[in-house]
Amino acid sequence: MDDPVVLLVEDDALVSRFVGMVLDDLPVRLQICSSVEQALQFLAEHRVQLVITDLMMPGESGMGLIQRMAADRSLAADAKVVVFSAGLNTKVREQLASMNIWRTLAKPASVGDLQGCVRDALQLAGQSPPPAPPAPAAPAVEGLAEHETLAVATHFANNRRLFESYRERCLLQFPKDRAEGDRAAAVADLAALRRLAHNLRTVLLTLGRSEGHQVASRLEEAACAEDVPAAVAGWKALRDHLNA
Repeated sequence: MDDPVVLLVEDDALVSRFVGMVLDDLPVRLQICSSVEQALQFLAEHRVQLVITDLMMPGESGMGLIQRMAADRSLAADAKVVVFSAGLNTKVREQLASMNIWRTLAKPASVGDLQGCVRDALQLAGQSPPPAPPAPAAPAVEGLAEHETLAVATHFANNRRLFESYRERCLLQFPKDRAEGDRAAAVADLAALRRLAHNLRTVLLTLGRSEGHQVASRLEEAACAEDVPAAVAGWKALRDHLNA
């Protein structure tokens, strides 16, 4: 019997990488699409059992994808839909409540949260490791900073190897993010800065970088408010944090 297909609709390469690493131990086939356009093309040609979608993406939003699937049931058939987003505020949750959503999952999610969600949706056998609650102070681990030790416990189910592999992938991606942010700041592209900040605040918090998460959040707020000077200054602050 073929493994069930999980479609992840996510434009951030680091978030996609995290999900892929987490689900690697499960008997599923993960398909990643970085846009709604790609997702619609895949859904038109393949049967999936679970759709996990972000909301904020370039081009059409994840909300648009959900509405398209609701309007055309042949796209996703009986697949369950999970909204995986850092923007699940009260207004968004109220909007989603009227849609055919199986579950919402806030970013950043832990290994246990993600695996548990997929196991529940697909009724897979086995137990996911329980997510470790964040502690006020994590015990020191040789070779890891205190914030990294806490991140390993909070988001990576105490799997240091998984954390270090993900951290390495992030370090390879950050120069590309810096280049993208520099281009956006140079022409005051607030939409691009907002999207980049939105993605990076999840990634940085997953790595235990709460300060960087806050810097990215302030940049996102400035971009949303269309405050160009604050957004450009916010990008410079976030760029400095990525350099560190």
